[in-house]
Amino acid sequence: MRLATLRLGVRTAAVRVEGDSAVDLGMPDVGALLAMPDWRERARSTPGHRLGLAGADYAPVIPRPGKILCVGLNYRSHITEMGRALPQYPTLFAKYPEALIGAADDILLPSRSAAMDWEAELAVVIGDHVRHADEGMAAAAIAGYSVLNDVTARDWQYRSTQWLQGKTFERTAPFGPVLVTADELDPDSGLELAAELDGEIVQRASTADLLFKAVDLVCYISAILPLSPGDVIATGTPGGVGHAHEPPRYLRDGVRVTTRITGIGEMTNVARASS
Repeated sequence: MRLATLRLGVRTAAVRVEGDSAVDLGMPDVGALLAMPDWRERARSTPGHRLGLAGADYAPVIPRPGKILCVGLNYRSHITEMGRALPQYPTLFAKYPEALIGAADDILLPSRSAAMDWEAELAVVIGDHVRHADEGMAAAAIAGYSVLNDVTARDWQYRSTQWLQGKTFERTAPFGPVLVTADELDPDSGLELAAELDGEIVQRASTADLLFKAVDLVCYISAILPLSPGDVIATGTPGGVGHAHEPPRYLRDGVRVTTRITGIGEMTNVARASS
């Protein structure tokens, strides 16, 4: 199944996407849907009002996750270009819901940063409560997958050894357009992930090259704290980020950023300078 959260005037709605239309599932967003114990059956069988998708306004697929846990240094190409050794354990940091935007919303370039960088990523969305997971439990707890761009203020990220301050600026991180359920998608088989700036490909990789796979990350993180329905794990970005260019290359006002993963979909967002 393909699930999305649409903005419908003064409300939002969780929908099941079917071709060029969608079915309203009677829930305010996909996060609220996943909180229901029978969410899979509800998503599959609810015979709601049908909506056209032409010109649809996509909200972040999970508008307010309880947790957004991000992984740094998880593709060999990106680790190499950043001049680091391969890690033994995942590098984790957090992002907050205020950073998230929809699949066609503008990326807000903060006035306090001159080094906003792109990071195309596979996002893992949790569909069940899970703690101290083994591989089987971890796989069963994954609701599905989406696309996220972890747009980063490099000049703030490297002010200290803690990355969070560069990773969660308001209205910077596109997330969507849909969640594809885990029964229909296997990122370990190798999905093409790519990012473009004004049509120029700047990142291209296979999700099969992730050092720590989705199941590995659920096992590792659930040993630290419980994971709940609607939580999000951003699995890291491959090589091709702007900070690694010589000289570095960053987003500027008016640049069109496209982020895509084969089998999930794509987002196109325009970077806009804040007033």
